[in-house]
Amino acid sequence: MFNEERHFDQPIRWAMVGGGRGSQIGYSHRNAAQRDGLFKLVAGAFDLDPERCRDFGINLGLDGDRCYANYKEMFEQEAQREDGIQAVSIATPNSTHYEICKAALEANLHVVCEKPITFTTEEAEELKAIAAKNNRVIGVMYGYSGFPMVQQAREMVKRGDLGEIRVINMQFAHGFHNEEYELNDPGLKWRVSPEVSGPTYVLGDIGTHAFYLCEVMTGLEVDRLSCMRQSFIKSRTPLEDNAHVMMEFKGGAVGTLWASAVNAGSMHQQKIRIVGSKASIEWWDEQPNQLRYEIQGEPPRILDRGMGYLYQDVEGVAANRVGGGHAEGYFESWANLYHRFALAFDAADRDDQETLAGIWFPGIDAGIEGVRLCEKCVESADQNAAWVEYK
Repeated sequence: MFNEERHFDQPIRWAMVGGGRGSQIGYSHRNAAQRDGLFKLVAGAFDLDPERCRDFGINLGLDGDRCYANYKEMFEQEAQREDGIQAVSIATPNSTHYEICKAALEANLHVVCEKPITFTTEEAEELKAIAAKNNRVIGVMYGYSGFPMVQQAREMVKRGDLGEIRVINMQFAHGFHNEEYELNDPGLKWRVSPEVSGPTYVLGDIGTHAFYLCEVMTGLEVDRLSCMRQSFIKSRTPLEDNAHVMMEFKGGAVGTLWASAVNAGSMHQQKIRIVGSKASIEWWDEQPNQLRYEIQGEPPRILDRGMGYLYQDVEGVAANRVGGGHAEGYFESWANLYHRFALAFDAADRDDQETLAGIWFPGIDAGIEGVRLCEKCVESADQNAAWVEYK
């Protein structure tokens, strides 16, 4: 079971940029970060409107004087306090991630950032260098990777249960944006605007989630890829609302990724299937407590979270917040990641590099690869789906 006895002498003093009133992502961060008592929200720059920010922060129980008009003011003023913030989460539109993350690192803060962390790999590599120089940690919010059965899949691949990995099929293909809903939805409008969203829409917004699951579960590195992308809602051009990517991995495995917002009638359809020489596994985020395991020549079996036949010696697999049979979900996965972020931040603050190196979490390297995926897919698609080298 999950270790609820793990605590610090004092919780990490934590703030948010963005994620104000009505933000689903903002609530997700606050719920997850404070679930285990390792973080305490003490400040925020939640909204572009200072009055709305202050009103919202006070309603969350914060001191009104620590609800700031913008992130620059917050970082400057909090640095002057003995009880100033130690970490910040960034839940703002994509175009702002790089500048806010850089400012936070230069203010000696640990960071949790939404993805994509930057628009270019050069920017992401710069953030990595600043973090290393200042002994700060960057966490990237790939929220689905905290599910115990994702960690079970990772361990099964690592221990050779599937044999040699041959094929990986990834998809995240919902149908919620099959029409031009952005005309009346500001939250969608910025996601389909290149100056705010960046060079991609569904590839960066949801495709990177599925791709990161592949990275987590298999550890394989892409060698080259080919991408075709479409804007079925023409006003979204040049950003895609549907994309298909073919990949070749180092070592000989191959894969596909389908990212879509126009899969009419679908909820999420975020699935990953890993095919090995002996067996295959499949995980679906709408049924996250189960992992389908298929051994050639044997009946398929469904592995359930929280059961003794799983690899319970692996912390991520054993991190069950309630017994098997009960439904754990999205918030638990996020909380598991924030728990790991807290442990990493604490280890860095103590300069315990050995402990830090042993903590798995989606960090800056995960962020870099997500940005690289988007860049390479755009490069390929702009050349009529030509195969391009990944690195």
